[in-house]
Amino acid sequence: MPTPPASRVRWLILSLIFLATTINYVDRIMFGVLMPKIRESMTIDAETYGRLTASFELAYSIGFLIMGKFVDKFGTKLGYAVATIWWSAASIFHAFARTPMDLGIGRFLLGLGEAGNFPAAIKGVAEWFPKRDRAFATGIFNAGTNVASMIGPPVFAWMLTRFDWRACFWITGSLGAVWFVLWQWYFKSAEQHPGVSAEELAYIKSDVEEPVENIGWIEALKYRQTWGFAFGKLLTDPVWRFYSYWLPLYLFDVLKFEMNKVGWVLPVIYLMADFGSVGGGWLSGFFIKRGWPVGKARKTTMAICAACMPLAVTAVLFENPVVAIGLMSLATAAHQGWSANLYTTASDVFPKQAVASVIGIGGAMGGFGSFLLATLIPGIVIKRFGYTPVFLTYGVFHLTALLLLHIFMRNLEPIKLRPAPRK
Repeated sequence: MPTPPASRVRWLILSLIFLATTINYVDRIMFGVLMPKIRESMTIDAETYGRLTASFELAYSIGFLIMGKFVDKFGTKLGYAVATIWWSAASIFHAFARTPMDLGIGRFLLGLGEAGNFPAAIKGVAEWFPKRDRAFATGIFNAGTNVASMIGPPVFAWMLTRFDWRACFWITGSLGAVWFVLWQWYFKSAEQHPGVSAEELAYIKSDVEEPVENIGWIEALKYRQTWGFAFGKLLTDPVWRFYSYWLPLYLFDVLKFEMNKVGWVLPVIYLMADFGSVGGGWLSGFFIKRGWPVGKARKTTMAICAACMPLAVTAVLFENPVVAIGLMSLATAAHQGWSANLYTTASDVFPKQAVASVIGIGGAMGGFGSFLLATLIPGIVIKRFGYTPVFLTYGVFHLTALLLLHIFMRNLEPIKLRPAPRK
């Protein structure tokens, strides 16, 4: 096994991907955190809120298919840049909303653009890291979702003491422009980057992979492994999205937390999710370095995470806020440990040329699942029956997804695609 080299350009690239993911989620979660204030300007009940978030998820599902193919065709640099500028403009669009319909349009536009983050990020990791490091690298950039959820609520609460909710969308939407400049300036392929030493390039390229043809998402659908990844996203993405969208309102409406208290409770919950994201990626990498097969390492780690969920969702049964918050923290940590490994299964099984398309299909399935199971249906159920039925139902989703992943992806053996034509 090659010794990790002295130069560390790949970690700087990963830092940019982490930053983009953080901005992506800041723009996404702000809607739920600011909703108690937005409701003072417009009439929005739980069912209407469900439809608004469903608008985002429907577009997110569609956008994953489009962006996955776009990133594979035009490359990581351009794909990421286009997605970031799109979602940043869509975030600013929210500031002009005067009716719930306006907000629905804004959520739809935001969903289309934000769908580009993960196909580009996973492809970037596959281009810059060998397989044994990818779950750890994915866990690091995926932790950006939790960092956004930690820093966002208190910052939003502070911003509301200085500005109205519309200004918040202007401020956060402008962050994408700053990132765009950094990305255009620094990102290059490993082969072309002047800061990459010969030793680091050899380390990055240490996996033996034959050149293969690029494939789109239609071709990718022919492989059962694609469906295994997609079913995993279909069942488990809605759990994370439910927490992202509804947890601020649950704390505000059910546990009766004031906005400033919500602002410090959410960072605690998502700090634990950060530990889960990085820890889950590290654990499977640790197993691999101990000599475990990749499939066994990934699925063992995912099984540990999935087994935590039935216990974690009982948070809704406890009136004691400390116990409830502790169990919610376990749920977010376990999911993020699962997610870091689930994303990596795509690059374990498929060559780099196909990764973004497969991620796009999985993201579309996850978005469609979230459209139904994290937004539309919960909005109807919560309005009539409260939060308890939704929370408890989510306890079995990860275990079911693990079973389907095992059936369709087996031991995560790399698949063979057609060789690339010789030039």
